[in-house]
Amino acid sequence: MGSDIFPQALAGPLVSPLLLRGLDAMGEWLVVVDGESRIVYLNAPYAAFLEVDPLVASGKPVREVIENTRMPEVVASGQAELAQLQMVRGHHMIAHRYPVRVDGKVVGAIGTVLYHDTWEWRQMNAQVESLEAEVDYYRSAALGATPGTRWQLADVIGDSEGVQALNARVRKVAPGDASVLIRGESGTGKELYAHALHRLSERAKGPFIKLNCAAIPEALLEAELFGYEEGAFTGARKGGKPGKFQLADGGTLFLDEIGDMPPAMQVKLLRVLQDREVEAVGATSLVPVDVRVIAATHRPLESLIERGEFREDLFYRINVVPLIIPPLRERRDDIPLLARHLLARLAERRKRRCPSLSQAALDCLTCHSWPGNVRELENVLEAAFYLGGNHLDVADLPEALRQRHAEPPRLGASLKATLAQAEREALLAALAECDGNRTRAAKRLGIAKSSFYEKLTRHGLLAD
Repeated sequence: MGSDIFPQALAGPLVSPLLLRGLDAMGEWLVVVDGESRIVYLNAPYAAFLEVDPLVASGKPVREVIENTRMPEVVASGQAELAQLQMVRGHHMIAHRYPVRVDGKVVGAIGTVLYHDTWEWRQMNAQVESLEAEVDYYRSAALGATPGTRWQLADVIGDSEGVQALNARVRKVAPGDASVLIRGESGTGKELYAHALHRLSERAKGPFIKLNCAAIPEALLEAELFGYEEGAFTGARKGGKPGKFQLADGGTLFLDEIGDMPPAMQVKLLRVLQDREVEAVGATSLVPVDVRVIAATHRPLESLIERGEFREDLFYRINVVPLIIPPLRERRDDIPLLARHLLARLAERRKRRCPSLSQAALDCLTCHSWPGNVRELENVLEAAFYLGGNHLDVADLPEALRQRHAEPPRLGASLKATLAQAEREALLAALAECDGNRTRAAKRLGIAKSSFYEKLTRHGLLAD
């Protein structure tokens, strides 16, 4: 469609109803003005957002209908404006504006809203940043350099429903600046997701700084977080030292094991998160910092709050967006895929042929409850990799794992027997109430479907 005839076709008598219906059906919002910046055409979606009648708007100066528009400037200058930010009715939008010429003379302009809100643009930008980060990762690896982060979302192995839902949530929250609290048992991959959040964010080109709150002695934690000035204490480095917050300025600070942070330090951390200012140890002035905080813990923070071991106000500050990583026992369908991936990675590292896994070995791995999650699975497979041959069977797995797979749990103690009987009866009752539908029965009991199947198997109720 040529720009020389487009406005004339719209304004003239030859406009077809089909063309107008097509423009009204566009996902983009569209406005056309004449040489005096009066509205020639306003499509239905844009008019609905502006809460105006398109017929009433026709002929009016565009600025009377669309606030902050620069359509008159485009008509006057004859210069297109692409991907420009515009505030309309409290929404930040991304707009394109094009002059329209007939015989070399500007006779009007066309404006389209490409993104109806900057959140849409951020989501698109996150995908671009992800691709750029992947290219940078491989480029850095080829040059022998160490990338700022080790992992990205593509490194998450698994296609179970829980993992897919979590990954979708990560993609949504990554572009923003909200604090994120990653929760999950040890070995589930909390740090991997912290790296992925940073690499998908608008801070991806900034620093990613990590601090393990459980690994630093309480006496040194303040200096590690906020830095110190020269002479702040005995043994202080000459010239002082920046803290993790200063190092992460413009990027992301990952506070791992935040549930182990001492109460006194929680107060100081809360103040920094509220004021966005850091006071180094021994300093007399505050320094502003621009840092996104991602925290992680395997500890039950709600219980710690009840016991007075973790500040409730700090919890709300870091838990703006929670991410909960499911344990391996709740995504058993991913275990075969994970096992093969881990073995392939070991084989590549050791320059050896990747061993295969028998179906019996996979069944044994799948039935295990994995209290240590992916880390425990990796350790088990590493031992089998070095001790077994090119084809790994059940006999190549640790003895304790084989025994638990071969034998039902021993219920020698009376308390265990009582609890087991109660669990069995609850399973049977749920199945009866749900007409044998296992998915509904699992939901009724408030447990994951994989856990429900595990319990059915343990009690000998899985008959097919």
